[in-house]
Amino acid sequence: MKVLLVGSGGREHALGWSLTRSDRVDELYSLPGNPGLARLGPIIEGVDPGDVGAVAAIARIHAIDLVVVGPEAPLAAGVVDAVQHLGIPVFGPTRAAAGLEASKAFAKDVMERAGVPTAAAAVFDNAEAAHSHLEASEGPYVVKADGLAAGKGVLVTENREDAGDWVDRCLGGGFGEAGTTVVIEEFLDGPELSVFAVCDGKQAITLEPARDYKRLRDNDQGPNTGGMGSFSPVTLPDGLMKTVNDTVIIPTLRQMAEDGHPYTGFLYVGLVLTDDRPRVLEFNVRLGDPEAQVVLPRLRTDLVDLIEASLDGSLGGFSLDWSDQAAVDVVLAARGYPDSREKGDTITGLGNLPSDVIAFHAGTTVDGDRTIVSGGRVLNIVGMGSTLSEAREKAYVGVETISWPGIQYRSDIAAE
Repeated sequence: MKVLLVGSGGREHALGWSLTRSDRVDELYSLPGNPGLARLGPIIEGVDPGDVGAVAAIARIHAIDLVVVGPEAPLAAGVVDAVQHLGIPVFGPTRAAAGLEASKAFAKDVMERAGVPTAAAAVFDNAEAAHSHLEASEGPYVVKADGLAAGKGVLVTENREDAGDWVDRCLGGGFGEAGTTVVIEEFLDGPELSVFAVCDGKQAITLEPARDYKRLRDNDQGPNTGGMGSFSPVTLPDGLMKTVNDTVIIPTLRQMAEDGHPYTGFLYVGLVLTDDRPRVLEFNVRLGDPEAQVVLPRLRTDLVDLIEASLDGSLGGFSLDWSDQAAVDVVLAARGYPDSREKGDTITGLGNLPSDVIAFHAGTTVDGDRTIVSGGRVLNIVGMGSTLSEAREKAYVGVETISWPGIQYRSDIAAE
C-alpha cells in the first residue's frame, strides 16, 4: 500500500512513524514533510498543502492507495473533498465537517442544537456590541477569533481592557479572515483534558487520553502556546470516557449527520472538568499536537486497520490494543517563541539521543549535514517507560542531549 501523508509538523511525524510500523504500508510519501519524515519515505516538495487540487493530483500521479491528512488548514480548504472526487480513499473530515474547528461560531451552534455541554458564548462582528457585552460581564474573559489563527487567536484574561483590545485586534484584521467574527465565551474553571476519537460518521471509538501543557513556562506561567509537552496515560474518574462519548461525541456526530455533514476522521475534544460535568472547550478536526506524540507510540493496533474501519463505517465492531507503557513528550522551542520565531540556529546532539528516546520533528530543516531551527516548536522528545516517572526521566535525558542558542522548554512536564 502507498500512503500519502499531508502535513509537516510533529503530529505528522508521529502519524508517519505510526503508519510505517504497519506491515501493510510499503511506501510513505509526505507532503511537504520534514527532515524526520524524510527518513521514513519520499518527500514531495513545492506543493502547498492548501492547494487541494494539486494535492489530489499528486495522489493520482503517484497511484496513492490512501491519503491521511494531519493539519487543520488543508482540511478546512477542502482537500478531502478534492481527493474523494478522484475516487481515492482519504482519511479526514470534508470541508463542511471541518467547520467544527474552522469556525468556533459554527461549532457552538452545532453543540447548542445537539445539547452538548459547553461554555455559554456570544458571537459578534461589531466591535461596539462586543465591547458592550464585555462591560456587562465579569472576568475572567475569554475572547476568540472565530476562524483558524494557528493557535494564536485566543485570549484568556482577568483584565477587561485587555479583552477589549483583543476584540479590536481581531476585528481590526490582526488575524486576517479568521478574525472577522469574534466569540466571547464564559470562562470554564477546572482541569483540562484532551480526548481523541476516531469517527466513521455515526460511531466513534475513543483513543487513550492525554494531558498537554499550554503555557510556555513552568508552573503554567507565561503566554499560551501550541503546547509545550504532554503525557499519557491519564488517570481519570471511573466512567468519565463513557460520559464524554455519550454526552459529547455521539450527539455531535448525530447532529452533523442530520445537518448533512457526516463526520469522518480524527476528532479532538478539548474538555474542562468543571464541578458539575465535563464541558467542551473546543473541537479540533485532527489529532492534537503534542498529544499525538504520546498517544500514537502507545497504540499497538495497526493504524491503517483503524483508519479503514473508519472509512468503511465498521468502527462499531472494532477494538483497540494499547501498550501498558507510559509516554512523556517535552517540546523544545525556538528562542522568542511564541511571540517571534528566531530561525536559523544549528541543532546539535540529535545523533546522540538514547536509542529508547524518540525525536519527532516539528520545526526543522536541513542544510547539508546540519539540522536547523525553522519553526517555533522545533522538536518533540518522547520517552517511554513502565511508569510515568520512568518515561519522564528518559524524555529529559534526551532533552539534555539537544542544544541550540536560546532553546526553550519546560522542566515540569509530567512532574505531578
